[in-house]
Amino acid sequence: MKVLILAGGLGTRLSEETGLRPKPMVEIGGKPILWHIMKIYSYYGFNDFIILTGYKSHVIKEYFLNYYTRYSDITIDMSDNSVEIHKMRHEPWKVTMLYTGQENMTGSRIAQAKEYVGDKTFMLTYGDGLSDIKIPSLLEFHRSHGKAITMTSVLPEGKFGALDINPANSQIQTFTEKPKGDAHKDSSGWINGGFFVCEPKVFDYIEGGGDIGKDIIFEQTPLKNLAKDGELYAYKHHGFWKCMDTLRDKNELTDMWLSGKAPWAKWIKS
Repeated sequence: MKVLILAGGLGTRLSEETGLRPKPMVEIGGKPILWHIMKIYSYYGFNDFIILTGYKSHVIKEYFLNYYTRYSDITIDMSDNSVEIHKMRHEPWKVTMLYTGQENMTGSRIAQAKEYVGDKTFMLTYGDGLSDIKIPSLLEFHRSHGKAITMTSVLPEGKFGALDINPANSQIQTFTEKPKGDAHKDSSGWINGGFFVCEPKVFDYIEGGGDIGKDIIFEQTPLKNLAKDGELYAYKHHGFWKCMDTLRDKNELTDMWLSGKAPWAKWIKS
């Protein structure tokens, strides 16, 4: 199953880091947060990634093009320009990198992956969020309701996209992206945590039967219409989740990693 990762935004609220690199390439303990996200999926056997790039896309491409030598022990003989690999460190990943536009919004970026996804179920997440989510449980829940999309919902420190969830069956009845003021004070407090599972039908809601403009925001009309049509369900995750939205978030995640207490890093504990 393919895993789409949104990695093309400007990351303006983390400008201390994103002036030189795209937000998903900001490092947590010496490795890009994008690497950490991919390791979460890889731990559960999902290794086919599509990275939806945009802002400073070349940084992401160069990272994966050089991944083999970056994490291997090598000797370079300058006399004959030869390279000897001593110890190889690699991942079982297939990584497709799509340039989806410098300023395109999330809906447009996702739509451009349609031909690579085909008619199969796929996963989708943001390139700045970490979690100790159990991917197989998420997938099992998605298959149990048989609808177009499952969104992982979380109870975070701050407010992002607020959800109104039917307690009887976990169907999302309304979706509001980043509500302001008191608008977010719903009865549940659950918000959009990414880590989606999607059926190809989701593309229909993004496209709307016409051409895709760069201003289509996935979290607005597409998700709202999916909720209205009863096609959007919430997988409630009660464990760790954190979005790297600011420099403070980045430092907190780094401290967790360096202390050996990173809840998302299950591959280390296994």
